Amino acid sequence: MNIFLTGAAGLIGGEVAARLIAAGHRVTALVHRNRDIRANDGRQIAPHEVVVGDVSAPMFGWAKNEWCRITAPHDLIIHCAATVRFDLDDETYRRVNTGGAANAAEFAHSGDMPILHVSTAYVCGTRGGVILESDHLPDKGFANGYEASKASAEKLIRASGAPFAIARPSIVVGESRSGMIRQFDTTYAAFKLIAEGRVRHMPARSGATLDFVPLDHVAAGIVALAQNMRQAQGRDEGGAYHLVSGRPIPVEVFTGAIAAFPQFHRPQLVEPESFNPAQLPALERRLYKRVAGLYASYFQRDPQFDDREAQAVTGFVCPETGPEYLKRLIDYCIAAGFLKGAEVPAE
Repeated sequence: MNIFLTGAAGLIGGEVAARLIAAGHRVTALVHRNRDIRANDGRQIAPHEVVVGDVSAPMFGWAKNEWCRITAPHDLIIHCAATVRFDLDDETYRRVNTGGAANAAEFAHSGDMPILHVSTAYVCGTRGGVILESDHLPDKGFANGYEASKASAEKLIRASGAPFAIARPSIVVGESRSGMIRQFDTTYAAFKLIAEGRVRHMPARSGATLDFVPLDHVAAGIVALAQNMRQAQGRDEGGAYHLVSGRPIPVEVFTGAIAAFPQFHRPQLVEPESFNPAQLPALERRLYKRVAGLYASYFQRDPQFDDREAQAVTGFVCPETGPEYLKRLIDYCIAAGFLKGAEVPAE
C-alpha cells in the first residue's frame, strides 16, 4: 500500500513508520518542526518521501497543486499527529487536535481513501468500570483539554463521510521486553518527580488503576489495523479499537514498584477529598502544579478497557504488564540515565 503518515517524527509515528516500511509498504511521512524520523530503538527511518506541513492548517499549508499531487497516489492516511500535552489552552487543542483531524479527513476525501485515526482510550472521560470500544462518546466529564479534544476529533472523523477506523491507545510506555522508550516525556515527567521524591504526595482514590500499554503493542496494533482496513472500517459507534493492556495496574502496585528500588520514594497516596495542594511545601507545591498535578486524575479512576474488537481484527493480545514489567520500565529509565541509579558504597 501507499500510506500517508502524519506525526511521523513522534514517538508512536516513528515506530509505526519503521514497521510499515519493514512490511513492504510505501510510506510518505508528514513532519512539522522536527524532521528526524526514528524507530523506538533509535534507528533512523527513511520513508519513500518526507514532506513538511502543518496539520492544523487547511491543506496542511500546501498550495492546491501540491495537495492534489500528494493525495492522489495514496491508499490510506494514518493520522498520528497531535499534541499530547495536558497544559495547553483550549484554542491550541481545537486547532491542532480537532482541526488537525478535520484536515486529515479532508485529505482522505481528496484522495478517495480511508483514514486510520489515532486517538486515546481516555476519550471515555473520567468514568470508570467496563469501557467498551462501541460505547457512545461523552460530551463532557473529561479530565483535561487533551481528552476533550480527542473526543471531538473522533466525532468529527465519524461525521466526515470518509471510511475510517480509530485506534485508541491508553498510557503508552516502554517496549514490553526491555522497557526501552526513545523519549521520556508526558507520563514519564511526572513519574520522575514522584520516584525521586520531589513530589511526595498524590491524590489517589482507593481502587484506582493505571492502564500502561507497551509501545510495541500499540505500534503493532496500528499497523495491523492499517493492513486490515476493510475489516476494521466502522460505522455508527463501531470502528474503534482499544490498544490497551486489558490488565490495568492498581495504583498501589505502581507505587510499590517504585519503592522496591531503595534510592526511590513511595509517594503518600491521599484520598482526593483530603488532598489540598496549597498545604504542600513550597517547592513540592510548584512541581505538583506544573507537572505531577496534570496527571493526578489518572490516579483517581478505574476504567476497565475492553479490547475484544481490537484482538479480533489484529490478532494481538497485549504482553503482560504486571510488576515485572514495571521493573523493566524502571530499570531502563536508570540505564538510560533518566532516573538515578543506586549509589555504590565506597570501599
